[in-house]
Amino acid sequence: MAKWVYTFGDGKAEGQSSMRNLLGGKGANLAEMSNLGLPVPPGFTITTEVCTYFYDHGREYPPELKAQVDAALEAVGGLTGRCFGDAETPLLVSVRSGARASMPGMMDTVLNLGLNDTTVEALARGSGDERFAYDSYRRFITMYSNVVLGVEHHTFEEALEHYKESKGLDLDTDLSAQDWKHLIGEYKGIVKRELGQDFPQDPQAQLWGAIGAVFGSWMNPRANKYRELHNIPASWGTAVNVQAMVFGNMGDTSATGVAFTRNPSTGEKALYGEFLINAQGEDVVAGIRTPQDITEAARIESGSDKPSMERAMPEAYAELVRIYGLLEHHYRDMQDMEFTVENGKLWMLQTRNGKRTAKAALRIAVELAAEGLITEREAIGRVEPASLDQLLHPTIDPKAERKVIATGLPASPGAACGEIVFNSEEAEAAKKAERKVILVRVETSPEDIHGMHAAEGILTTRGGMTSHAAVVARGMGKPCVSGAGAIRVDYNARTLSVGGVTLKAGDLVTIDGSNGQVIRGEMPMLEPELSGDFATLMGWADTVRTMKVRANAETPADARAARNFGAEGIGLSRTEHMFFDEGRITAVREMILADDAEGRRAALAKLLPYQRADFVELFTIMSGLPVTIRLLDPPLHEFLPKEEEVAAFAAETGLPADKLRRRMTELHETNPMLGFRGCRLAILFPEIAEMQARAIFEAAVEAGKQTGKPVIPEVMVPLVFTKAEFDLVKARIDAMGKAVAQESGVTVEYQVGTMIELPRAALRAGDIAQTAEFFSFGTNDLTQTTLGISRDDAGTFIGSYTKNGILTSDPFVSIDQEGVGELVKLGVERGRAVRPGIKLGICGEHGGDPASIAFCQEVGLDYVSCSPYRVPIARLAAAQAALQEKPQSQA
Repeated sequence: MAKWVYTFGDGKAEGQSSMRNLLGGKGANLAEMSNLGLPVPPGFTITTEVCTYFYDHGREYPPELKAQVDAALEAVGGLTGRCFGDAETPLLVSVRSGARASMPGMMDTVLNLGLNDTTVEALARGSGDERFAYDSYRRFITMYSNVVLGVEHHTFEEALEHYKESKGLDLDTDLSAQDWKHLIGEYKGIVKRELGQDFPQDPQAQLWGAIGAVFGSWMNPRANKYRELHNIPASWGTAVNVQAMVFGNMGDTSATGVAFTRNPSTGEKALYGEFLINAQGEDVVAGIRTPQDITEAARIESGSDKPSMERAMPEAYAELVRIYGLLEHHYRDMQDMEFTVENGKLWMLQTRNGKRTAKAALRIAVELAAEGLITEREAIGRVEPASLDQLLHPTIDPKAERKVIATGLPASPGAACGEIVFNSEEAEAAKKAERKVILVRVETSPEDIHGMHAAEGILTTRGGMTSHAAVVARGMGKPCVSGAGAIRVDYNARTLSVGGVTLKAGDLVTIDGSNGQVIRGEMPMLEPELSGDFATLMGWADTVRTMKVRANAETPADARAARNFGAEGIGLSRTEHMFFDEGRITAVREMILADDAEGRRAALAKLLPYQRADFVELFTIMSGLPVTIRLLDPPLHEFLPKEEEVAAFAAETGLPADKLRRRMTELHETNPMLGFRGCRLAILFPEIAEMQARAIFEAAVEAGKQTGKPVIPEVMVPLVFTKAEFDLVKARIDAMGKAVAQESGVTVEYQVGTMIELPRAALRAGDIAQTAEFFSFGTNDLTQTTLGISRDDAGTFIGSYTKNGILTSDPFVSIDQEGVGELVKLGVERGRAVRPGIKLGICGEHGGDPASIAFCQEVGLDYVSCSPYRVPIARLAAAQAALQEKPQSQA
């Protein structure tokens, strides 16, 4: 019989941490903590396989599941001395989700399940605290009604706020047992009114309703969005964890909290977190009450007048310190823990590898290696390459004057500026319109995931360092300031007000997530400093990777940035980008309008000094590193003025407007991507390739003299699909190389290769490699021509393809390994079969994507090339790919 349920508790468990695919991360770690003998409330996990079965069988459960759940409930009751549904000694449970990949705030939780009009009285008698019992019951009704029955949470909150106002009370903790009894009646009335049915009293019905809600929430919109953002397959499913309740809301000797073994924002080795006395878990992250600091040092630093856990609960605090040290050494990583103190006794509810910022990840990895907990090679694998993007962008210039209007908590580091928006829909619309925004909310909820993703940063007026906004922003690498309590947000008026200042939607604001400041207006930014832990880890990475990392760059600024980020050359310099500058575009248009080769040469002669100067600067900045220059690629019509600009251009240049319009008509193409572009330009107008080749070779001579280092340019012919095309263009380049050598007396060593960006070129790579000295796979166009998808228009449907599992990811972001990747493999194999030492690289956007880089390692490319700001990402990803190839014993 299939096993669908695994129990844990009392120092033992049927599962362990290695079973996270089956038990989910939460269930696997609960089992592991139980096996370690830690104080874990007993419970059981319903496996992820049940979730898969649930969706594969029309939301039905396996026939054996009910009996296995009943048996597990009985086992938990035996350990607690309680019985589920019993009127005298009821067992109450929590029901939580737990996928194999952590999805904070994405899935639904129900606490205090098993309470009803009868068991609440038993809980009151057993605890001797009537207020606690009815407080727990009202929490259960609120959670269960929202998560399982679909009644909006704010309906209950409004009833509570109205009642407190009528009684003159400020805090939930001010309410008595009688107050809660009254509100419970109101809450049940809300359920009856909203749903036309009574709140369920049968604990079994409650349990299966909650289990179904957890499985159902795996496919809710916010979970789908989170999976889409983090590439988590829907097929993984979630587990359900049912656990005996322990109560942090039993008075001043009880509490609940969240703690990290190291600071998740900075990586500092210090216990970090928050707790609340007389509270349940949701209170800490919901922002309804201001959490308290765990350590006395943190309390002093924050200036809080509320006691720390270290002072208020010294024994439970000491036990927490002991356990966090044990867990960090056991898991050999920073842990994110949830705990409850019930009448002075500490209970551990969860541990997992904590989410952290890139800055923290670097520091933690480097320090864990220094402490001997992990090796340097393991440290390389501890940092997600894509997360380095968080460190590669500007911060606020410290010299700039700051008009600070409010200060909140530094929830996620980094700085961002943008227009104020007050809801996620506005944020997403602004993103599509290419406007930068700051999402301002009282507090965020999982429904805001799309707006948080679209915004440059997030500002909330409520919530702590472990609130939804803080956790999700850190995971996304977005700056976040949370708990800026002095700010008043008016959603209806679309304004925020603080200290006499009122800002409206559309006004500019800057947030600094490193210190919690909210600043009026736009602040000047500084480039990042890539030293310290960053430099240490990158140094380790560079010693193990086998692929080189180059940058795509054609401007001096890009080239300098590339070198600063550790690029080992330029893998793609797009010469057409140099033609659009003012002063050059007129000569380009003259060339296009010329009636014959002589006229084109005259116009190109005006461009030659510009091109040569561009290349001198690139070669000088790269100082001996390889530079691959692609000959002119786009169709000529892209350089012509728009219709509304024709008259002004004609007047400025003296060129006839009618001739310009006629040429525009002649050059019009139905599908320019597959038209008169690339090597086709060089074949019909060889003078273009000759001018560019001359500029390259003359620049190489000059830069070589300036730097004293040999310049070996790599000249790349684009859009080739046959050897004959390549050979025609190469002959022109070689002829120009000889001419410049004779004129200058300096022979420049160079290579001529091609970009493999058409399926036929990959298939005939053996032919082309007979004369081509290098290949660079242009996977942007290769993806378009292989899949028959325009990257400019794919946005209208590609999301549906990934959601429906037709494609695992956007093929323009991560390479389609089965289709495009197969052509790359063929190109590599057939090219090397003819020319064993041929240099092979990739220069599409995929060159900066970690998954695509792993594929490039697998097929044996010599280098990847990407945008300058993705060079560190590529360096780390290439190192991780190299380590994956090696046996574990070598790593």
